[in-house]
Amino acid sequence: MRPDASVHEDGLVGSAGGFDSDATIDGSELVAGQAAHLEAQMAMLFTRRWIPPTQRRVARYLMDNPTDGVFLSSVELASRAGVSQATVTRLATSVGFKGYTDFQRRLRVMAMNRHAPATARSRNKLQAAVRAEIHNLSALEAIVADTRLIGKIGQNLAASQPLVVMGVRMASYAASYFAYFSAKVHPDVRVVTFGGSSGLDQLSQARQAGATWLLGFLFPRYPREALLLLEHARSSGMKTVVCTDRVPGLAADYADIALPVAVGRRLVFDSHAGVVVLANVLLEALSDANPVRTQQRLEEYERMVTDRDVFVPNRDSQP
Repeated sequence: MRPDASVHEDGLVGSAGGFDSDATIDGSELVAGQAAHLEAQMAMLFTRRWIPPTQRRVARYLMDNPTDGVFLSSVELASRAGVSQATVTRLATSVGFKGYTDFQRRLRVMAMNRHAPATARSRNKLQAAVRAEIHNLSALEAIVADTRLIGKIGQNLAASQPLVVMGVRMASYAASYFAYFSAKVHPDVRVVTFGGSSGLDQLSQARQAGATWLLGFLFPRYPREALLLLEHARSSGMKTVVCTDRVPGLAADYADIALPVAVGRRLVFDSHAGVVVLANVLLEALSDANPVRTQQRLEEYERMVTDRDVFVPNRDSQP
């Protein structure tokens, strides 16, 4: 795939029901599924594609007040949500509708089939966001059940010297998090958190030094510079493991192994509980792949921080 090629925004895990982004949008599938809860219906509508933060206030308002969208004009809805009318219209098109009128038809079908239990209706928006992350973690639990796959990834990462960890823009925190801890058990970890020529230089230098594997983190809004880095890594001969919330297309084009992990989309900005847990799972696999080296390096680290008095003593553990 070319770096400037379009990238589908379909979610892999957490897009309830697995919507097809090319499917015709009408109310028929919701009418047929009368037993579906409104909460699940809204999740399908607003998590199937990435929604910019400017539009999430509208989406969140509608999830909290689903019947309002049935009766309110775009101007009235914008006023209630505290945004501009243009933001309401852009939300409708962002989730796949031709315009607000088309969008409103779907909301009417949803309102007609409201069967959400009292416990779901009573949750506030913050509780709903936490609940969504719990669902994402449950999906991740099923994925990491394949311990052979996770163990093999750990072995590959442990054997790569240096080990390259990549994540740009929003995903840079995940790359830095993994790199910080993996450096305690791996002798040579190189983190790439910037794209452009400097990032390409870092990858080239790592490959020349012997790097065979790259661990990448890629999440909305999928920077082109991250895809360029992944493409460059593979073209140079490195294998790639990519942690991402969308796999179709990506696995074939940019990743030798793609690990799906959903992000929470109920708040203004994405939340990443599953990302941190997956990073820790991979850290565990990396550590287990070479237990002797892991133990030696951790002991050396503890001696170093003790000698330098790096941390404040834990008073609770002292007699």
